[in-house]
Amino acid sequence: MPLFTIRAKRENADIFEEEREATDKFALFHNLKEEGVAVLSVEEKKVSKGMNLDWMLAFFKKVKMQDKILFARNLGSMIEAGLSMSRALAILEKQSKNPKLKAILASLNDGVKRGDTLSLSMKKYPDVFSKLFIAMVAAGEESGKIAETLKEVAGQMEKTNTLQKKVKGALIYPAVIISVMIVIGILMMIFVIPAMTKTFKEMGVTLPLATRLIVAVSDFMSTHYILVFLVLAGSIFGFTSWLKTKSGKLAMDYFVLHIPIITPLVKETNAARTARTLSSLLSSGVPITEAIGITKEVLQNSHYKKVLDEAGIAIQKGEPLSKVFLASNNLYPDFVGEMMAVGEETGKVSDMFMKVAAFYEEEVDQKTKDMSTIIEPFLMVFIGASVGFFAIAMISPTYSLVDVIN
Repeated sequence: MPLFTIRAKRENADIFEEEREATDKFALFHNLKEEGVAVLSVEEKKVSKGMNLDWMLAFFKKVKMQDKILFARNLGSMIEAGLSMSRALAILEKQSKNPKLKAILASLNDGVKRGDTLSLSMKKYPDVFSKLFIAMVAAGEESGKIAETLKEVAGQMEKTNTLQKKVKGALIYPAVIISVMIVIGILMMIFVIPAMTKTFKEMGVTLPLATRLIVAVSDFMSTHYILVFLVLAGSIFGFTSWLKTKSGKLAMDYFVLHIPIITPLVKETNAARTARTLSSLLSSGVPITEAIGITKEVLQNSHYKKVLDEAGIAIQKGEPLSKVFLASNNLYPDFVGEMMAVGEETGKVSDMFMKVAAFYEEEVDQKTKDMSTIIEPFLMVFIGASVGFFAIAMISPTYSLVDVIN
């Protein structure tokens, strides 16, 4: 909030100088007038952004999804209670503890005071406010239902955020187990196996093929550990760089859609996200063609984006939306297309999308709860096979060692 240096005169004729915060000069004059103070001069105090810690923190800090959800919900509640947009933004700015969000709210408030709409001001921050967020706010402004729309945005983002957390949470367990196994395996190859190998070589024991294979890998890793580290780091960097290319993203998206156990979860998650986004946009008054384009941006998988592209073309040709989704039953379950067809026949497409979203969100919720139970047997088999191979390869030479000693 801007800081002003004022020189004023009280009713008892005392002249004083002090610093005060206010949203703008008009608000400052109004506050002073209510106090019975006559203003002699006002000067806004300029603060060097380069030396301001809040601005430095705002540059590096991110605005979390939870912060955006609270912003949309609280702003909607304040406007519904009768506060003006400018005053509500000023209150939220004052309450915010996130330096970056505080700076953004101040900028939004400045834009609103200049006569810009909230959605137009939000477009300056595409890294914070998604196209979905901005489009729904713009639709709310046009319909005069900005308070209801902001609450709808908050609910939509909360549902999406919850869905993402559940899916990520279900995949963390197997990822941690496999990562720990790899780290332990590398450490054993570098530090444990060389000590055992030294004993075998000194005793002249003939090693089985599996043992020789492990010993060869261990020798290479222990003597060229720097090279191994560089190759590993380079491979990770190269792989992540490749994933950012069009071909890499297409390949990874295809792979994700063909992983046993994970594939149904991916399809139902995308079905829920597509349905909820379209429902929110259409219920807010966003045109169907624009809603499809925004929904495409929300989806991450390129194969699902392609389906939305086809849906946009079909709508422009006057064809039903359900036709495209029914034809894409390898990605979207038939239930999505069938419910969409019912919605088009009854004129309640938005309501049907909401029911589809609720159904698949519940399905994903149940599957993520059962995920650890389903994956655990496969992990146990993988761990057992790995440990078994290693144990047999390193223990079998000990029998030959006993024969040599005897």
